Amino acid sequence: MNTEEMYEKMKTKLSRVVPDVELRYKAEIAVEIEELKKQRNAVILGHNYMEPALFHSIPDFTGDSLDLSRKAAQTDKDVIVFCGVRFMAETAKILSPTKTVLLPSSKAGCSLAASITAEDVRSLKKKFPGVPVVTYVNTYADVKAESDICCTSSNAIAVVESLHSETVIFLPDEYLAKNVARETGKHIIFPSTGTTDADPGLDYQLIGWRGRCEVHEKFTVKDIETVRSQFPDVLILAHPECSPEVTAAADFSGSTNAMIRYVQESKAPHYLLLTECAMGDNIAAANPQKDMLRLCMVRCPHMNMITMEDTRDALKFNRYVIDIPEEIRVKAYRAVERMIQIG
Repeated sequence: MNTEEMYEKMKTKLSRVVPDVELRYKAEIAVEIEELKKQRNAVILGHNYMEPALFHSIPDFTGDSLDLSRKAAQTDKDVIVFCGVRFMAETAKILSPTKTVLLPSSKAGCSLAASITAEDVRSLKKKFPGVPVVTYVNTYADVKAESDICCTSSNAIAVVESLHSETVIFLPDEYLAKNVARETGKHIIFPSTGTTDADPGLDYQLIGWRGRCEVHEKFTVKDIETVRSQFPDVLILAHPECSPEVTAAADFSGSTNAMIRYVQESKAPHYLLLTECAMGDNIAAANPQKDMLRLCMVRCPHMNMITMEDTRDALKFNRYVIDIPEEIRVKAYRAVERMIQIG
């Protein structure tokens, strides 16, 4: 595909979302990337939060992090370029140990993943011996390695219930844990902020952690009320990393892929996504017949680190390579694979 053909392909999807001058510039880079991809026998993964020009041009697969890692593992490609953040690239490496995994930016971290360490998990296991540990996939490999099983935002409840345990440690997202507690009727404590370790008089079934996504924690019920006052018939979708008050006030709460499916299948007159705002642009580009409202309060600063220029340079200069010590990778793989078996 030459530059003009790439430009026309991108323009078809993005003319209402991205200025034409940017499309022409990005089309040139996209063509470079396509050639490098062939030379390196690489597959490019684009997370739902990538900026539209990247999302709708170079990825072989788009979606949420675990789904992307699983698809990449099934390919015969030698190199995986993960346009996302570091914990996502680590998950790809966990599932594809023989492949080279590249992250286009060394600074693409995550506030939620950084909120907990492997030592924190070990400390919790000492305080609550024998209690199974469920860890959200939005964590680093060494934290996954200390866990019994991982979960996604869409299967968190099913994972917790699969353990058939009176008490479960659920890490690290405070709001996802509270949403799970609300849906399952479980009482939750947060010992990381000084709650008694295992007071026999304290009623609890979930043990949480005070980690938050710096994007999703910003959405409020007031935001929802303000939008509804102007658009009473709007359908509001919130990510489960939003607060329980926000998810309860929304019409639907689900993972990024679940929100995409919901919009595609719904016939509502207006839609508003309470998540990383680039995703709303990507859905609008893919579904021009849908009226997507914007409440773009903040972009994830870490996702925003991933650019088409850096993606090109990742392939050109073989950077930045994701390595995980094999002992940690094997333990993390067990936690991820156990989750996958649940579905």
